[in-house]
Amino acid sequence: MIKSKTECRVLYAHTDKMGVVNNVRYLEYFEAGRNDFLRKIGFPYTELEKINTGLPVIEAHLNFLSSAKYDDVITINTFLNKLPSVRFTIEYEIYCGEILIVTGYTVHAFVSLDKMKPVRPPANFMEILKRNFI
Repeated sequence: MIKSKTECRVLYAHTDKMGVVNNVRYLEYFEAGRNDFLRKIGFPYTELEKINTGLPVIEAHLNFLSSAKYDDVITINTFLNKLPSVRFTIEYEIYCGEILIVTGYTVHAFVSLDKMKPVRPPANFMEILKRNFI
């Protein structure tokens, strides 16, 4: 398993008329956690793009347990529980303080950016994951 923790503050623009975070924004928080995860393991998304590799989301699932509001600090825990093949799943937990408010996952595929066809994970990316895997 590889995990990372990312904190961010809820912007006013992320809330709806009821003053709570709009549901679609949690996918953006998943993305923030995922990008920070890649940065922390030493292979930011920009490095994947430099080698013509993309990681599109091909499936997403969210469980809403509670909500966050404007100016709350949320913590996004991001987990990789299994080494990737052509497809892989990243899991998330979002907390507002000590309260778990959202769980979920995204499924990704490695694709060549020029042809948008599935490819194997880059060897140097896999090497970094294996070094960090617990």
